[in-house]
Amino acid sequence: MNAFPDPYIDIDGRGAEAGTPLLFALMSGYGHFTAMQVRDGRVRGLGFHLARLDAATRELFGERLDGDLVRERIGHALGRKALRDASVRVYVYRPQPGDGPATLVTVKPPAPEPAAAQRLRSVPYQRPAAHIKHLGEFGQGLHLRQVTAAGFDEGLLVAPDGTVAEGTITNVGFVAGGTVVWPDAPALEGTTMLVLRQELERAGVPWREQAVHLDDLASFDGAFVSNSRGVAAVALVDDIPFPADADLVRAVTGLYAAAPWDAI
Repeated sequence: MNAFPDPYIDIDGRGAEAGTPLLFALMSGYGHFTAMQVRDGRVRGLGFHLARLDAATRELFGERLDGDLVRERIGHALGRKALRDASVRVYVYRPQPGDGPATLVTVKPPAPEPAAAQRLRSVPYQRPAAHIKHLGEFGQGLHLRQVTAAGFDEGLLVAPDGTVAEGTITNVGFVAGGTVVWPDAPALEGTTMLVLRQELERAGVPWREQAVHLDDLASFDGAFVSNSRGVAAVALVDDIPFPADADLVRAVTGLYAAAPWDAI
């Protein structure tokens, strides 16, 4: 595959010059998107991506978004570059007041999976409308930049009372014995997290949601983060170490690696 420096863009199934449409969509601040890794023309959890796009379009714009249409437009964008592997984003936004929602598909080179256990720093922030993967990500972007400048890999978003919610660009899970614990707090239900829950259930591994506070973290046996790039163990949150090779963390990573891929 030939790398290309700028994203290729399709708007409603038609090619567009890179830059202006995407810039307009992002600057408008009102819209939503989903991000996925495509390998050999396939995506893990494609149904979750399509359901997310439809639900958010209904909530933000009062209209449904047909999943088959989204698949067609992703396939068209990939086909224009003759790609089988790529990083793909599907944005939904309103070009002009009174317009119906438009879809904007960007195609970039594939992103690698996390190569090492992650170091997290907690930050006092909660995303507005956290259940939507929405545009206008200044707050989480600012915190991610600050924590990476301080030598960490990711920020852990917490409420004023210390309740853990999610990462700036990830979901976070914890290990309690043989059970996976997901924080019960306002957060995005990431597609990788949903795939993991599905695979945990298939494997008979229990999981639950419960309130998690910063003061609780030392009691857990391990932790991991997940997003569209994959799953990675957590080695540290603030000054609390976690074993990156905890059995259940390795099992979670393995379950995701073996999860099925869906053809676009």
